[in-house]
Amino acid sequence: MATKIPEIYGSMVFNEKVMRDKLPKDIYKALRKTIEKGTHLELDVANAVAIAMKEWAVENGATHYTHWFQPLTGFTAEKHDSFISPTDDGQVIMEFSGKELVKGEPDASSFPSGGIRATFEARGYTAWDPSSPAFIKDGTLYIPTAFCSYTGEALDKKTPLLRSMDALSKEAVKVLKLIGKADVESVATTVGPEQEYFLIDKEDYKKRRDLIFTGRTLLGAPSPKGQEMDDHYFGSLRPRVAAYMHDLDEELWKLGIPAKTKHNEVAPAQHELAPVFDTTNVAVDHNQLTMEIMKTVAQKHNFVCLLHEKPFAGINGSGKHNNWSMSTNTGVNLLDPGKTPAENTQFLVFLAAVIKAVDEYADMLRLSVASAGNDHRLGANEAPPAIISIFLGDELTAVIDSIKTDKFFEKGDKVVMEMGASVIPHFTRDTTDRNRTSPFAFTGNKFEFRSLGSSASVATPNIILNTAVAEALSSFYETLKDVSEDKMDEALHTLIKETIIKHERVIFNGNGYTDEWVKEAEKRGLYNLKSTPEVLPRLLDAKNIELFTKHGIYTETEIKSRYEVLLENYSKVLHIEACTLKEMVYHDFIPAVGKFMDSLTASILSKKKVSDKISTASEEAMLEKISAKYEKLAELTGKLEADIAKAEATEDELGLANFYHEVVFEDMGAIREVADYIESYIPDEFLPYPTYSKMLFYV
Repeated sequence: MATKIPEIYGSMVFNEKVMRDKLPKDIYKALRKTIEKGTHLELDVANAVAIAMKEWAVENGATHYTHWFQPLTGFTAEKHDSFISPTDDGQVIMEFSGKELVKGEPDASSFPSGGIRATFEARGYTAWDPSSPAFIKDGTLYIPTAFCSYTGEALDKKTPLLRSMDALSKEAVKVLKLIGKADVESVATTVGPEQEYFLIDKEDYKKRRDLIFTGRTLLGAPSPKGQEMDDHYFGSLRPRVAAYMHDLDEELWKLGIPAKTKHNEVAPAQHELAPVFDTTNVAVDHNQLTMEIMKTVAQKHNFVCLLHEKPFAGINGSGKHNNWSMSTNTGVNLLDPGKTPAENTQFLVFLAAVIKAVDEYADMLRLSVASAGNDHRLGANEAPPAIISIFLGDELTAVIDSIKTDKFFEKGDKVVMEMGASVIPHFTRDTTDRNRTSPFAFTGNKFEFRSLGSSASVATPNIILNTAVAEALSSFYETLKDVSEDKMDEALHTLIKETIIKHERVIFNGNGYTDEWVKEAEKRGLYNLKSTPEVLPRLLDAKNIELFTKHGIYTETEIKSRYEVLLENYSKVLHIEACTLKEMVYHDFIPAVGKFMDSLTASILSKKKVSDKISTASEEAMLEKISAKYEKLAELTGKLEADIAKAEATEDELGLANFYHEVVFEDMGAIREVADYIESYIPDEFLPYPTYSKMLFYV
């Protein structure tokens, strides 16, 4: 029976329709006012909402509720409480109060805090975010919340995200009112995060301790076929994968997540899901849910969903494209150039603000996508380079060139595409191509930030993007606030022109993968921060601390805590990988190689015993090759073990991160090179884990 999408869509969400149906009119209006204008929510309103929310949840099978939040782990957290309240006669009633809706008290000391909270300072608070709808999953009512310490510092990703959205809205409205848009009361940022992922068989996954502990393969020779034939991208879906995608769509739709597009990606066993855009904080919540549900649904199909940025060496890794824009409460997309972008002053002001923001805070945008996993992708021919630049395309570049030189922009005619077959309709070509090598590309009415890693929360990139653009708009307001109405057009033109001239170095429409671009970017003075340990200290630069504290996104304490958390997390990831690799080599790989060498030796001796005339040259040559590599492998693993011990004795956090990056990571690469060489000679039955060929091509 076909799924009736309108019936299931949002069926597990306490959405606008449910609120209208369940809440008294005055309560509904008060809640809408809180959501739209950020006004204080009175306790009597919270109590009424809580009762309605509980009744709806119980009707839909919920027995528990949880305050669902996003700590600095990058994952989500939840503590489940039942609705039951015992009565004097030994029965129970189902209760849920406004106080329980608005505030929760999880243990704050057990989450990363970068030194803000000690173990004995355990109290923390979760606070309801009314702008992100509650939903039901697995019999529990999930209430999206922010998370803070007992002393008020943000210990999560949602709180600074909401602050950044408010900051951008405030600065954007001020500028819009100056240019005559008096009816605009707020500006919302919107995001549509595309999500790439791999699917492998569950039984194969269970045999790979590297995948279990680290999310990526630490050993594994390439299969004879990879992605070089370009036959997997947009290829027909295998039946088992199609069934998974169908169920995934349904589960996401029930939760009001607008999953729109699904297809095979470039690498074998790699796929992508893209949603329709939503308000940024809701889109962030939805993406966290999407990653979780991808994994849950995969288990039901005997798959495991891999979200690591580089689970398999030698083929493309997975990213997450952050499609970002700004819209007014009156329904206008501020990044829509319209049919005549050269004459669209409003668009050009906000375009200039984005260009300025990306240029001035490119280091922070690079930091926002920095992780041990994403370091494997950035700069490879599968993801943008570490150098942050903007792609505008031919038409917009021509527009800003005309502004820069004070020349009239002459819009070219639309190019009609004719395919040479009369049956195929003619269509007009877009005014700009796509540039897959650009980290930050304009794509019609939004910017696509392509550098994010697939496992990352999209909160941090949007916090930084929102705040940087808010700062650019704030400086625009200061420049324009005293300009008279009759001189505003001239002032706007001058402002846009000067901004473009000052920040055009960040605009690059060419191939970001070339060595020439690396040299050119260096001449332009652009950052090329290739690794996480290299970029993290930039967070403590005075200009960046000033940015976040000025707009109330982070306190200086919160900034320093995040630096500590990111630094510590990087070292922990590399430590786990190094220990896992050491264990795999000692416990699995070396014994397996030894067994094969014993088998080979036995074969040689057996043949010689039968007759001296039977040639054993090929076996002896293979045994000699493997023996030499076998000894080298043991030597390299011994070095890794010694370097892990050195790392464990290092107390300086930045020094530790650099040691892992410069020494331990190199050790791991050297071990892998030797082990993968040996693997290419060993029959599958001797290997202690499934090969790339089996994992990638036998689904």
